[in-house]
This record gives sequence, C-alpha cells and structure tokens, in this order.
Amino acid sequence: MNLDGRLICIFGGGGFVGRYVAQALLERGARLRIAERNIKNAMHIKPLGNLGQTQFVSADVTRKDSVTRAVRGCDAVVNLVGVLKGDFERVHVEGARNVAEAAAAASCRSLLHLSAIDADSDSPSRYGRSKGDGEKAVLQAFADAIILRPSIIFGREDQFINRFAGMIAMLPVVPIIGGDTRFQPIFVGDVADVAARALSQPELYAGQTFELGGPEILSMGDINRRIARMTGRDRTFVDVPDVAASLMARVLGPLPGAPITADQYRMLQKDNVVATGAKGLDAFGVSPTPLAAVAPGWMEKYTPHGRFGASVKAG
Repeated sequence: MNLDGRLICIFGGGGFVGRYVAQALLERGARLRIAERNIKNAMHIKPLGNLGQTQFVSADVTRKDSVTRAVRGCDAVVNLVGVLKGDFERVHVEGARNVAEAAAAASCRSLLHLSAIDADSDSPSRYGRSKGDGEKAVLQAFADAIILRPSIIFGREDQFINRFAGMIAMLPVVPIIGGDTRFQPIFVGDVADVAARALSQPELYAGQTFELGGPEILSMGDINRRIARMTGRDRTFVDVPDVAASLMARVLGPLPGAPITADQYRMLQKDNVVATGAKGLDAFGVSPTPLAAVAPGWMEKYTPHGRFGASVKAG
C-alpha cells in the first residue's frame, strides 16, 4: 500500500504523534505539508523524507484563513491537534470544525481526525465533551472523515510513561491518583501505521470511527509498578484517597505545574479502554505492540545508573 506522491497536510505534524504519522506516510511515498503554528517546531520532520518530499506552512487550527491556505491543493488532511489543558472548545471543537470545513471546501479526497477513547458529548469532563463535540463538528462538515480514538499513547517522546518514570526515579514513596482506573496503552507506531493504512485506502474506512488500544489493559497502579520494574526502582506506592485527590485537583489544579487538574480528575473516574464491539486495530490488520517490547529502548535513562547501568527487567 503506497500513497504515490499524494499531497497530505498534517496539522500538528511536529508533535509527538505527528512525528510517527509523518514517517509512516513518507515511507509510503506521500508528499507532506506540515502545518504548525511555529514551523521551527517541525523541522525535525524534514530529514525523515527525501529531498522535496516535505514542505512546511504556518497555520493555526483556530484561524480559518490559515487553515484554508494550508489545505489548498491537498489530496488528504490529517488533524492531530489537541490540548490537555486550556481552551478545549476552541481547539477541539472550533479548530476541528475549521479543518474539516476547509478540507471539504478544497475537495480533499479524505480527512483523518485524531480524537480520544473518552470522547463523549455527555462526559463529565470538559476534555471528553470537547472531543465528542469535535467529532460531531468534523462529521457535519466532512461526512466521510475517518476518526481514530486511541487510549493513552506511549512512545519514546510521550508525556505519560516518561512523566511517571521521572517521578518514580525521584521519589522513594510514590503517590498514585486514580490507582484503579484502567487504561489500554497503545504504541505510537501502531497509531501511525493505522493512519497510513487508512489514508492509503480511504474508501474502506470512510465515515467510520475506530477505537485503538494495545494488547494489555492496565490500571494506573499497574502502570506505575510496571515502570518501577523496568527502571530497576524499588518503590513504595501509596494510593491517594478520592477525597484527598479531589481536593488536591480543585485547590492545586489551576496552578502551574499542578500534579492534576480538576478536569483530569474527572477523567480518571472512567476507564480508558476500547469499548466492547468497537472497530479497532483488526480492521487495519495491525497487531498491537506491547509496552515491554519497546520501552526498554528509552527507559534506560531512568535506571539508577542511567544508560550504562545494569540491565533491568523489561516488564
């Protein structure tokens, strides 16, 4: 399956997921237009392709004029833009609508929109509601859009596994908020593979929503203990009671560097796993990659002696 020189615009192409999606598309022969608010943040994508295979454009999904310019002449559009804090509605709803409307107006062949497993217009969290409303806005403007809903995405540059690994490396006693909440972490390379396959044959996936999860369902507590084993750290884990966690989120949440926001606490009240009967990786012929198969490659820096320390268990 190759993309035969098709021009694909990726909004958020310079980010964590964008790096892998860009590489997967370049390997299949696509030409890319990376759309970022600050083009300098995406320059690391250029060496991934051949000379002239990648171009860059300054664009902000919340500004319709810049989005319109970015998608002009493109065969397909990918929207990977998302935030974990801030103005969810402006980015996840208005921004998603701008991208979808621009793709439709430009007669693009396909649109791929990255959402999240907890996308739900009735969600108790603003994040979940904005993701659900964003999906609706996308489908209203571009009925054949392909929507991907991943669980937590992990990889070398992620802000999930790395965040907890850093905390475990520093603290002898590690507090866990939402220890029983379950996740189905998925490798970023698998998400990128799905995106590339979907855009290679968009007629097979048009107008459908897919939930993407890895081969294991792990609680927040399981994930932290797994990371400790991977990094050779003997730690004591303490579950933070719900009352204390809720108070912490309300009081400290608005402050810079807060361990958890009130909205993130609300998100932890629901499992983040693939729904029973949902279409997923199988529809693309992709086998999920276990955390233990790839994490040792970048977790060494969190071991007691760093990269050159003694080997530790993979999982």
